[in-house]
Amino acid sequence: MPRTRSLAWAELRIGLLALSAIVATAIVVFLLSGEGGFFWQRYALRARFPNVAGLKTGAPVRVAGVEVGTVKNIAFDGAQVEVRFELAKDMQSRVTDQSVAIIGSVSLLGEGSLDITPSTGGTPLAANSYIKTARTPGQLADVSEQANLGLIEATNLLKDIRAGKGTLGKLVTDEKLYNEVNAFVDAANAVATNLRNGRGTLGKLANDQAAYDSLAASLENLRQMTNRVNNGEGSLGKLLNDDAFATSLSSTTKNLDSVTGRLNRGEGTAGKILTDDSLYKRIDALTARLEEVTTKLSSGDGTAAHLINDRQLYDNLNKAVTELNGLLSDVRKDPQKYLRVKVSIF
Repeated sequence: MPRTRSLAWAELRIGLLALSAIVATAIVVFLLSGEGGFFWQRYALRARFPNVAGLKTGAPVRVAGVEVGTVKNIAFDGAQVEVRFELAKDMQSRVTDQSVAIIGSVSLLGEGSLDITPSTGGTPLAANSYIKTARTPGQLADVSEQANLGLIEATNLLKDIRAGKGTLGKLVTDEKLYNEVNAFVDAANAVATNLRNGRGTLGKLANDQAAYDSLAASLENLRQMTNRVNNGEGSLGKLLNDDAFATSLSSTTKNLDSVTGRLNRGEGTAGKILTDDSLYKRIDALTARLEEVTTKLSSGDGTAAHLINDRQLYDNLNKAVTELNGLLSDVRKDPQKYLRVKVSIF
């Protein structure tokens, strides 16, 4: 009987040792598997995506690149896919309503992961709540789509060129435009040849040393002239640099402004002529009368007109003046002949 009890205790010790080893092994495996600790050390969150891009159950969940959880379940939720995952509770303060979850990649082989951006602001998400999601930038599908669009655009461009649309299309398909471009190239080649051979003004300037020297001398003279002007030498230099002349010119301008101001205000004779309407009307009436008089004189009306236009009257007046001059000459020669006074006393 004592031997039986001893054997049972030995078996019990072996059983306990084996159980302890199993439990220890399970704990080590559990900790090394990235589960994020025991169940009481984790909390669950959810996210909805239009496309999970091959994400699988058991994929790692990373916060700022640090693996802190695991994807537990992936299931359809209407037209979208709902991803349920667990995180270590010590991440709860870093995952808030301002955090964003995207589908990432663990390696170049395409193994998916769930990446979350940490945030120190906002309200920490409660267990089983939904986190905001965003489309992963630079996915292979996006690159393929952009490449496909580029190929479509290139194909359309080639079609337009073959159809003769646009400048390039016309250049490729329009024979007339090709000939014009070819003629332009030939003309440019001819101009370059003439320049190299020293033909024309530009060609001589490029090849003739004398023409170059003459141009250089002219430029030097121009530089000296501008230096003299800047130094106040000569009439033009004094005109540009003499303060007294500038003051005089400014004074003249002020006087001119004063004169024009007086004219605009109607001061002085000229001002009244410019601004007084009654004076203008009198001058206009006088001009009309003078025009009327000159018209009558031209038409021969009146005594003055006859004096101007009647040749016989002019001759008679001229003759009378001549005879009067002769009489006055005789009187001067012999005044007693004409100025004899007889006095009679009754």
